[in-house]
Amino acid sequence: MADLKPILLVEDNPNDIELTLAALEKSQLANKIVICRDGAEALEFLRRQGPHADRPVQDPAVVLLDLKLPKVDGLEVLAAVKGDPKMRAIPIVMLTSSREESDLVRSYQLGVNAFVVKPVGFKEFFEAIQDLGVFWAVLNEPPPHRADWTSGE
Repeated sequence: MADLKPILLVEDNPNDIELTLAALEKSQLANKIVICRDGAEALEFLRRQGPHADRPVQDPAVVLLDLKLPKVDGLEVLAAVKGDPKMRAIPIVMLTSSREESDLVRSYQLGVNAFVVKPVGFKEFFEAIQDLGVFWAVLNEPPPHRADWTSGE
């Protein structure tokens, strides 16, 4: 189980964090869940900087990224990750309350892997998170180790 990639949850709303953790736990995923409460912390985690400098050199199975975040917003995080050859293969799911078409369009322009609007209802939110967790942590086949695919650039 040590080789399971973590799931990175980037969310500032305590209620959404709690609900997301409960849904992922109910899915019986063995992946560690790492929580970052703002975009700056998420970038430090992904880049292995600051308090995350000594974390294992293992990219997350998926980043569940809120759009509206303090310090650095979700679109800025997305742009930084997808613009960096060392990180661009990390799957990112924008998980947001926003139904703005501009947010959807901009997310896909920047390379998001999926855009999920948080369902308003408790049950629907819970089920959506469970489905996301199982798909990205279990069913999705990630690309080979990043050194294998970035060497040609």
